[in-house]
Amino acid sequence: MSNALVSNPGPVLRWSLLALFLAVVIGAGSIIGVNTAPGEWYANLNKPPFNPPNWIFAPVWFALYICIAIAGWRTFLRAPKSPAMCFWIAQMLLNWLWSPTFFVLQLIWPAFIVIFGVWLTIIGFIATSRQDDPFAGGLMVPYLAWVSFASVLNLSIGILN
Repeated sequence: MSNALVSNPGPVLRWSLLALFLAVVIGAGSIIGVNTAPGEWYANLNKPPFNPPNWIFAPVWFALYICIAIAGWRTFLRAPKSPAMCFWIAQMLLNWLWSPTFFVLQLIWPAFIVIFGVWLTIIGFIATSRQDDPFAGGLMVPYLAWVSFASVLNLSIGILN
C-alpha cells in the first residue's frame, strides 16, 4: 500500500483498516489467551498477595487491545513507516510472545525479559507519538500501567518460586 493511499484514505478504506487492526489485535490476543490459559502449573506457583483473580485478565485485555488497535491504526494512517509504528509492531509481537513463554514454556525469567521489552516498547511508542498524535500515545497509557503491574507480578512470581 502506498504512503499516499494511507496518508489520505477515503472513509471506506479508513474504517476497513480500523476493522482490520481490531480483528488482528483482538483476534490474535484472544487465540493466544485461550491457548495459553493458566493451568495447574500456574495454580501451584507461589504468588504475591496482590495477584488478581484469573477472571479479571480477559476483560482487562479486551479493553486494552481495543486501545492498542486504535493507537496502531491511527499511527499507521499517519505514518506507516515511522519510529512510532515500529515501536507499535514491536510491542505487539512481544505482547503475543509473553503468554506462551510464561504459561506454555513455563519460563518465568525469560518471560520477565519479554515483558520488560513490552514495557520499553510501549514507552518508545508513547514518546515517539506524543508530538504528532498525543491521542494515540494517550491510548497506550492504561496499557503501560497494566504492563507495569504485570511486570511486578511476573518479577514477584519469579522471586517467590
